[in-house]
Amino acid sequence: MIFTNLHAATNTWNTVGKAKEKGLFDFDFIKWMAWTWPTASFFIFIAVCITVMYFWEKKDPGGNPRKGILTLNTTRGDRLFVSLLSAAFIHLAWLGLTDFNLWIASFLSSIFAIFVFRYV
Repeated sequence: MIFTNLHAATNTWNTVGKAKEKGLFDFDFIKWMAWTWPTASFFIFIAVCITVMYFWEKKDPGGNPRKGILTLNTTRGDRLFVSLLSAAFIHLAWLGLTDFNLWIASFLSSIFAIFVFRYV
């Protein structure tokens, strides 16, 4: 038992200087960020939102500015920006103030985004 563990330890020390096999998100040009699946899905979601907004704007130009609760003229792009920025602040506050599951903050952010698109 001891020799098995010792052999495993020496085997790992022999591989310290060797190059590791690249994973799915191991690219040389993005080493500055820890690409995990939640991080990647967050950025993919934002890219999908902007792409959908682009095609929506191509189909119905102008964005139909309207005056909402804040008495400001806002377009769809403005409301998307406000909802994404608010979702970031809701998640940061949730992480800083509670120990509950983060999915609850995502649900609250979705409800707030619906509210923003409907009434702001």
